[in-house]
Amino acid sequence: MQSRAVKKAIVPVAGFGTRMLPATKAIPKEMLPVVDKPVIQYIIEECAEAGIEEVVLITHISKGAIEDHFKPAEELETSLAKRGKTDILEKVQSTLPDGMKLHFVQQGEAKGLGHAVLCGYEIIGDEPFAVILPDVLIETDPSINNLDEMMRAYGETGSSQIMVEAVAHEDISKFGIVDTNRVIILPGEHCKMIATVEKPEPHSAPSNMAVVGRYIFSPSIWQRLENTGVGVGGEIQLTDAMDALIHEEDVHAFYMRGRSHDCGNKRGYLRAIQAFAGRRARID
Repeated sequence: MQSRAVKKAIVPVAGFGTRMLPATKAIPKEMLPVVDKPVIQYIIEECAEAGIEEVVLITHISKGAIEDHFKPAEELETSLAKRGKTDILEKVQSTLPDGMKLHFVQQGEAKGLGHAVLCGYEIIGDEPFAVILPDVLIETDPSINNLDEMMRAYGETGSSQIMVEAVAHEDISKFGIVDTNRVIILPGEHCKMIATVEKPEPHSAPSNMAVVGRYIFSPSIWQRLENTGVGVGGEIQLTDAMDALIHEEDVHAFYMRGRSHDCGNKRGYLRAIQAFAGRRARID
């Protein structure tokens, strides 16, 4: 029997961040700061808090700053120590959570999200794993970690979990929407889903539950990804592999608690800054 413990995650960071140009011309979009930490650090911390031990970052040759951020910075640390800046020094030295192991795998060429996930197979192996899209930050109560709850749901059911949240009726056409066969769930709950529909018109959408950007997959997804041909945009789409998986085994929609912020566009990025700044007791 395969283990249901989720200890590894894939984070695709190879994209060019075109929605945030010109800011992302020379700076990876994942390195844009939300208050005083780059987006990618929030993602790695979320993984660590959920019990993830290894993260595979699917990257690009132009994204060296991401790897540098998690490495020791000897000259900077020495300077801060000599000046007695102990509080700042501690923050600089803790960009990578204790016990977390990072792997960097270059995608090579942009062949879509499905291909990016497939690039992580050699490190993940035949075990369940998480996929976290780095554009999305989750704002919620500090005592709640939705990723951890999804991992627990997978452990209980053995069913892949797709994070969703309710969106306004007028915004439905902007998202991938899940079909739960009219089953109503509350935040923190999950249920079987029967399909995903990409950006449907509100009047024909099966629900108002949009895919957020957090997934827990059973090892069965690997074969679906390998057999997925080129789809929309001439790329290998993760949603196509998900749809194939749904037809062969149970896949659940997990209704997150809190609110998501899409840091891949200007409006969402500004909202994230406002939300996360509001959670700080003090900003110097």
